[in-house]
Amino acid sequence: NYPALDIPHHSRWRHFVVDGVDHATPVLRPQAETDARERLRMQFELAVTSVLLDAGAGADWSFQNPLDQRSHGRSEGLALASFYLFADGAFSSNPERPLQVDADGLRNFRTEQLAEGFQVTPENPLVGLEERAELLRKLGEAGAAQPERFGSAPARIGNLADWLWTRAELDVAGNPVLPAEVILRALLDSLSGIWPSRLEIGGQPLGDVWRHSAVNTGGLTDGLVPFHKLSQWLAYSLVEPLEESGLGVVELDGLTGLPEYRNGGLFVDLGVLEPKHPEVLETLHSVDSEVIVEWRALTVCLLDELAQGVRAELRYTPESLPLSRILQGGTWSAGRAIAQAKRPGGPPPLQIESDGTVF
Repeated sequence: NYPALDIPHHSRWRHFVVDGVDHATPVLRPQAETDARERLRMQFELAVTSVLLDAGAGADWSFQNPLDQRSHGRSEGLALASFYLFADGAFSSNPERPLQVDADGLRNFRTEQLAEGFQVTPENPLVGLEERAELLRKLGEAGAAQPERFGSAPARIGNLADWLWTRAELDVAGNPVLPAEVILRALLDSLSGIWPSRLEIGGQPLGDVWRHSAVNTGGLTDGLVPFHKLSQWLAYSLVEPLEESGLGVVELDGLTGLPEYRNGGLFVDLGVLEPKHPEVLETLHSVDSEVIVEWRALTVCLLDELAQGVRAELRYTPESLPLSRILQGGTWSAGRAIAQAKRPGGPPPLQIESDGTVF
């Protein structure tokens, strides 16, 4: 997609540009002229809510852009629908400040609002409608319970940006920098309570973590495989706003590749991964099935292998071509393209029964 190798990070911001139109920047730009830090908070709030609503929509859902009446499914449709909800003040408790996402606005967010904003009807069904709305309400609860990260009166999701700035250190040139791992750790610590009840350790919900019988650690994590796909996707999506604000994000390869069905589908569709049994491609699998857990784990490992090969071919280093750019440049787009070439509508090669909060 980028023959000149001017590859941006793989992030939610790519999906706000649809049919050559950048929807987000014109809305957020005016704030930069008066208060750059407030613009950063708004960018965080748009990214967080949009990513949490970004799990697979299903092949039968689409969103009609009110600007030009064109319909978009999957990632672009989800991005547009979530953007319009944000821009209309759906997540703000203050009508005079619609472009903010605060705890009270999120806690009072109704499933009916999500259905209306996402144009859901019996003929246009969205996978995991109730679960997505509940995820946002729990985000509001998490924000209200952590004033040290999200502030108070109001507790705003964007205040996490200010908190991350306080964790910056100076590099040898005197510039403020922040390791990407710090962003992910902050998200995992802050948002651990929002995920549906699945596996727990000591009463702590683990989120996107699943069991596989081949994993043997001999301790509390015996059998567990951590992915944190949406949290890592969100971490990648917060890099650009932070860099625009003057904070350099380093050690990007401290995050993994994203174990979702575009990257994973690429390896299956091109024959890198072959199912041991034909029924693997014919059966509907739950997210916690060992087939899906193994496929996702292999995807993470193979993305690292692929990155090494691409860098060797192009004579780049991990610093000059981090994994986030390889995903964008890209395995994600290639996975989508091969899926569309092989199957009408472009679904993944493995059929997944998702609840709208994982993939």
